[in-house]
Amino acid sequence: MTDNTAAPVYDLRGLKLIGWRNMQHALDYLYADGALRNGTLVAINAEKMLTIADDAQVRALIETAEFKYADGISVVRSIRKKYPQAQVDRVAGADLWEALMERAGREGTPVFLLGGKPEVLAQTEAKLRAQWQVNIVGSQDGYFRPEDRPALFERIRESGAKIVTVAMGSPRQEILMRDCRTVYPDALYMGVGGTYDVFTGHVKRAPAIWQRLGLEWLYRLLSQPSRLTRQLRLLRYLSWHYRGNL
Repeated sequence: MTDNTAAPVYDLRGLKLIGWRNMQHALDYLYADGALRNGTLVAINAEKMLTIADDAQVRALIETAEFKYADGISVVRSIRKKYPQAQVDRVAGADLWEALMERAGREGTPVFLLGGKPEVLAQTEAKLRAQWQVNIVGSQDGYFRPEDRPALFERIRESGAKIVTVAMGSPRQEILMRDCRTVYPDALYMGVGGTYDVFTGHVKRAPAIWQRLGLEWLYRLLSQPSRLTRQLRLLRYLSWHYRGNL
């Protein structure tokens, strides 16, 4: 029988990535033996791999996160290319967040929501409570001053949250999670970028068929042509992949 509470780790350009076979494997790993792990979840895609290569501070920041996983299909394909026997699949951050929220609702796990616009955050809270009866023990939108951070960290600690999700974009969310964990390490932290916007319908995600084909990036490009410069940057990642510089 396969042990879903364990997972292999794969090295990609010096970054250690957890290899989850599917969403159920990810959930079972994070809720090992019924107890939620403590640490920081960071989604890794090709764009983040490029940033890590170019920015030593961001690399150091992400390397400290305990749970780095393949969010992008390009990264999954690179792992499979480097490790032909690897049984690893893409676990999209937005899907993982929803699956965690559903399980948190079922198990009564206390959740703190951080980031996003005030109205989007309020809608996210309302939908989570209505859809999965999530026990939300606190929240804070992304519009706060740097000097408010100590009080915010104390609020999170006092809330007793076991899952803290942070929607502030990278690397701002990773910096905040790192700093908050020095005050309150007893939770699973997850950077979720624009997930609240997708969850509440403010941003449309690629249809499921595009996701299954690994073409979510193309859908976003067609929907937002302004992303072209960002997408062209990914040609550098493709050269790593096809030249074996992984």
